[in-house]
Amino acid sequence: MEPSSTTAPPAVLQARDLHKSYRKHAVLRGADLTVVPGQLVGVVGENGAGKSTLLKILAGTLPADRGEVLLSGGLGYCPQYPVVNASLTVEQHLRYFAAAHRLPDLERGRELVRLLGYEQYLDSAAGELSGGTRQKLNLTLALLHDPDVLLLDEPYQGFDWETYLRFWDLVEGLRARARAVVIITHLVFEQDRFDLLADLTDGRLTPRAAVRKEHHADA
Repeated sequence: MEPSSTTAPPAVLQARDLHKSYRKHAVLRGADLTVVPGQLVGVVGENGAGKSTLLKILAGTLPADRGEVLLSGGLGYCPQYPVVNASLTVEQHLRYFAAAHRLPDLERGRELVRLLGYEQYLDSAAGELSGGTRQKLNLTLALLHDPDVLLLDEPYQGFDWETYLRFWDLVEGLRARARAVVIITHLVFEQDRFDLLADLTDGRLTPRAAVRKEHHADA
């Protein structure tokens, strides 16, 4: 799936001819995807279509049987189910991940916590958080190092309406800074937010028309 415009910027993420099978069950059968800076891409498919498998291969946590993934820049990956330590507080997670990414301070982490509206839980252990708040922490950790490409698997599960709107404000801020975002989902409620929508069916990605419109906080 190549960009439609001949003047499109170079791809920041590109998948070519991805194949993946589990025993005799073929999940991906030649999936292609091209993502450019500042682009918001939605990958839509039914449960069991292979969406999470695709995202894991793009993130480098699962090898493909065939094909290649080319990445230019930093990568952030937010899996469907939060991968956090139940005994550590939100603040401790920020500190450990900041150290892992060799960040000089926690400024970006605290900004993300504020944007997602869960400052009151900084001193709470992850195991005490609601599912929606753990998902906020999951997203914060994926964004902590300001990656060029953010991969999200069903990111707004458990979000209330206010958090849902905060999430889209955050995505718009990323796009404005030429960060690419790929969202895996089985449902798309607001198709006009996306620059590109692609259906994952029969192991391949098929682009569909997506007409992007401007959104406002009170929409």
